[in-house]
Amino acid sequence: MSKIGIGFLNGGMFSGQVQRWVRAARKARHIDLAVLRRQRTHALALKYHLDKLIHVADDRLGLPKIGSSAVPRPHNADWAWRPDLWRGRLPVPGLTNVESKSRLGEEVTLFHDCDRSELTLRQIRNLREEDLAPFGLRMDVFQFDGSFLSIVVDLPPEGTINLLRTHIIRMDAILELEKPIEIFARLNIKNGPNTEQIVKELPVYEDHHRVEFDLAYSNLNEKRVERAWVDVIFEGPQMNQVVVRDLTFSRRPRAQI
Repeated sequence: MSKIGIGFLNGGMFSGQVQRWVRAARKARHIDLAVLRRQRTHALALKYHLDKLIHVADDRLGLPKIGSSAVPRPHNADWAWRPDLWRGRLPVPGLTNVESKSRLGEEVTLFHDCDRSELTLRQIRNLREEDLAPFGLRMDVFQFDGSFLSIVVDLPPEGTINLLRTHIIRMDAILELEKPIEIFARLNIKNGPNTEQIVKELPVYEDHHRVEFDLAYSNLNEKRVERAWVDVIFEGPQMNQVVVRDLTFSRRPRAQI
């Protein structure tokens, strides 16, 4: 199968397929609608697989290495994770005039209460030697007439499986700000009808931010944990640019005394 695949990509069959789609694109404005509809269906199916191939190829070929699993983690961590936005190229890399509850990728959502949005979000390529994450997130905030702005990251099921009150969940973030603002991180864990919340403030005058959520100080019902997410909350964000170069999460059991 691998030889057939390589021959297809290098041979005349590939060139013929490309020329077929070139001709179809040139004639798209004039052909019969039934034919156009069928071609569109085929093109969308092909695009899905091409996007998937490009995403995987970027994971393996990019520098810094796309899909990097080099996640800062304590030596005894039983789980560590970097969201996809910071790992691989997204099909839709950016949004303008971003409305509340807009998603960038599968795990990141922006929330705000602006009447008029003057926000932009864009996935950017990290190129610095010190960057472990292949991609970053840039948020430009112009006029801001709302009372809150937050980026919400949904943690995967692996982060909540067998989650105990003896665990400490850590968030590491590398941030660049045009001007210093207050930033908070709030861990939310839904367990049954309740949602446990722990809030931590990020250090203002540091590029590398680390906060730890000690679940011993919560009322977590370990048997009813359903899901978890983290809100990164920005206070007074107007006329500022925030670049999140990296964002990772890990958990470890607390040392027994």
